[in-house]
Amino acid sequence: MDTLKWWQQTAVYQIYPRSFQDTTGSGEGDIPGVTRHLDYLRKLGVGAIWLTPVYPSPMVDNGYDISDYTAIDPRYGTMADMDTLIAEGKKRDIRIVMDLVYNHTSDRHAWFQESKRSRTNDKADWYIWRDAKEDGSAPTNWRSIFGGPAWTWCEERQQYYLHTFAVEQPDLNWENPAVRQALYDAANFWIDKGVGGFRIDAIVYIKKPAGLADGPVDGADGLSSIHKMIANTPGILDFLHEFRRNVFDGHDIFTVAEANGVTPADLPRWVGKDGAFSMLFEFSHMNLEFPDDEVWCRAAETWPLTKLKKALSDSQQATAANGWYPIFFENHDQIRCVNRYFPEGTDKQKAAKAMATILFTLRGTPFIYEGQELGMANTAFARIEDYNDISTHGQYQLALDEGFASAEALRLVQAHSRDNARTPMQWTTAPQAGFTTGTPWLPVHDDYPQCCAEGEEADADSVLQYYRCIQAERFNGEAAAILQQGRYEELLADDERIYAFKRILDDQATLTLVNFTNETIEYDASLTDGATVLLGSYGAPEAGRLRPAEAVVYRL
Repeated sequence: MDTLKWWQQTAVYQIYPRSFQDTTGSGEGDIPGVTRHLDYLRKLGVGAIWLTPVYPSPMVDNGYDISDYTAIDPRYGTMADMDTLIAEGKKRDIRIVMDLVYNHTSDRHAWFQESKRSRTNDKADWYIWRDAKEDGSAPTNWRSIFGGPAWTWCEERQQYYLHTFAVEQPDLNWENPAVRQALYDAANFWIDKGVGGFRIDAIVYIKKPAGLADGPVDGADGLSSIHKMIANTPGILDFLHEFRRNVFDGHDIFTVAEANGVTPADLPRWVGKDGAFSMLFEFSHMNLEFPDDEVWCRAAETWPLTKLKKALSDSQQATAANGWYPIFFENHDQIRCVNRYFPEGTDKQKAAKAMATILFTLRGTPFIYEGQELGMANTAFARIEDYNDISTHGQYQLALDEGFASAEALRLVQAHSRDNARTPMQWTTAPQAGFTTGTPWLPVHDDYPQCCAEGEEADADSVLQYYRCIQAERFNGEAAAILQQGRYEELLADDERIYAFKRILDDQATLTLVNFTNETIEYDASLTDGATVLLGSYGAPEAGRLRPAEAVVYRL
């Protein structure tokens, strides 16, 4: 294990602080709430916590619209609270990982407030400004990620500014060296505080094409997807390598970038010894219902299991010789995995254990999203007004524009909304699931009496106990070396029911088998000849048969 770094030998736990634990009765989670549960996370085998943004923000996009990169939003606490979290985490060998949102700021950020005042001030070119077309319309026909035009008119400058996301999230101009240095300085501020690394948001959009041109119209609104026009523009890696040299190099940290649109084939250029980051979140296995662009009203109703298996296998192979993979099936922008990957009617506990089995037996660093270890599932609010997420409202309107009835547009929202992952953490059977003594900012899922940490702590067969068991096997069990260092080999690649793969280290191996159907199925029992069971989601497995959503790990 000596060849592996600390972040390759542990699990990372993502926390959405607003929904994790409220200690004040405000209805919103806070930093002391994270500190309160450090022992719970240590028992889960967590060695790092990724915090989504806790910086000052108007909260248009729940903290991803930042107005100050080196301060703490009072709703979450104080800088002293953050210092305490870092120090208490260190006592438990848990490092704190900050979220860097560097494609854009809030329009309330002092930089943008100065930039918009005139075309000649010190920060006039810190953002992306363009004159209107001759007819007065926007510089291009791009649609923002959240819907609507990606350009907004500014009266003070008599120009448009670009925003890949919300109107209130103007894009920074990375071509300006002063902008890049200011961002590097902010990251180094947190390194000096003792953080253990960074997750970098929406990084694929920081580099814009030299000539900003209209794209092909692809919707009833007459606009063109900005993602297709600017994501992964050539030259982006020059910026990112500079980022690495100025911030990451020389520090015992890890970096993981969100890079929607980077294919597995591109991974070796982004990660590894000569890459820009330690790891990269790419989304080929998360966008199975969106073969083209993430438009909810165009989502595929079904997809073959072989598509998921190929996406995972491609990512494993792309980082086999150079780089490292962050294994994940949930985050704050995605629906719950028990809903995404299994047929309707599947037992949620069995589905959660099956996904945990894959999470901890693939090669890479496992990332757990808050509540995933309990088997938390999607919610379904009754009205569009009940949803908080800005993206959800944009997608709802886009569906209406495309001719969907309001009831059908709401059904799409219920299936795909990011709020599915943002309902408060379910701690106890007490009112509001023990999350708050006040009114929660987002309703608690109504299944919390049956799905909460308190209840699962007392149930030996719970999802939480299974997570604890499998992480112990992964990092300290008899097959720990194989599961951390072994190479990946897929089996039964054409099977639409079973995901099967080996991890192989020298003459030792493990075998993972997962049934993605809601039926008992049979497979070639010779696969497990001479094998012993490491663990299984049902208890004692039967060679050659897998029960609904059953997962088994064998030692070969």
